[in-house]
Amino acid sequence: MTSTTAPVDASTTNRTVRLASRPTGEPSAENFRIADEPLPTPGDGEVLLRTIYLSLDPYMRGRMSDAESYAAPVPVDGVMEGGTVCEVVESRSEALEPGDIVLAYGGWQTYVVAPANQVRRLDPTRAPISTAVGVLGMPGFTAYAGLLEIGKPQAGETVVVAAASGPVGSAVGQIAMVKGARAVGIAGGPEKCAHVKDELGFDAVIDHRDPEFKAKLKEATPDGIDVYFENVGGKVFDAVLPRMNTYGRIPLCGLVSQYNLTRLPDGPNRVPSVMQRILTKSLTVRGFIQNEFVKAHYKQFQADMAQWIADGAVRYREDVVEGLDNAPEAFLGMLRGTNFGKLVIQVGADPTQSA
Repeated sequence: MTSTTAPVDASTTNRTVRLASRPTGEPSAENFRIADEPLPTPGDGEVLLRTIYLSLDPYMRGRMSDAESYAAPVPVDGVMEGGTVCEVVESRSEALEPGDIVLAYGGWQTYVVAPANQVRRLDPTRAPISTAVGVLGMPGFTAYAGLLEIGKPQAGETVVVAAASGPVGSAVGQIAMVKGARAVGIAGGPEKCAHVKDELGFDAVIDHRDPEFKAKLKEATPDGIDVYFENVGGKVFDAVLPRMNTYGRIPLCGLVSQYNLTRLPDGPNRVPSVMQRILTKSLTVRGFIQNEFVKAHYKQFQADMAQWIADGAVRYREDVVEGLDNAPEAFLGMLRGTNFGKLVIQVGADPTQSA
């Protein structure tokens, strides 16, 4: 098979961020190792990709651990995993050619070789290409599939979502409003709360750092809560659960407040009381991983979300950090809640942006 190649400097190396060690509790910079390595070479049916954008997401904390999970962990000294938007540099496949922009799972590195049939070509005229790892990608689809397939909000119902200024939470609330439901967001700090209320248009927002958080949640949900989209856990869940209405639904996609725990929290065993609440209120609690819905719903998600963005019904915010070397620090900050919007690392030049 003939190889087609875009110009690449012979001295170019592949910069990688590898898992140096498994963290105990909160990760630190010492858990990562940055290295320059030889440029990989594609084989038949493969493409060499240059990373433009790298998505940083909370699930990556789980991949740093070897505890049992829904996906295999990153091996020690393996390249950190992650979704990427890339440019094809060299192609040994008739399906793609140099200059094509694709969605891949290239990880924390500047170049990667991937099978051509495992990447998806993007249309740069449709939306900024960074959205392919944000509102038009995995985070947006997590919100779409979890809310509509599990939460099933009805017009007039109340939908509550934590981390409401983040990429998943912000989409959840806005999709709920598209469906005629009332959206109540929970966020951390005045700036994020103002964004959720004033920019995204949620019906109400509560700061989970407020000493009167529980009282204000009750005030914002006078008719109770019909759907709670769970991605945080901890004290937010503790406050929400008593407000759940009979037949309420709880799509569960994450528990970011618990990812760094090394032991169970102090206090009495609350499992019996939680189970009692689920029973007496006939609640549906459904954990999910977004890829289980891809085959049935991803195509419709792409059409719906693109239309909602075009109509202004869904807005999004990106937190773009320059440089692969800054990925570990940005990731650690995200776990502490310091990012504002979808966290993206710009690894290389974006050829679709005007100079």
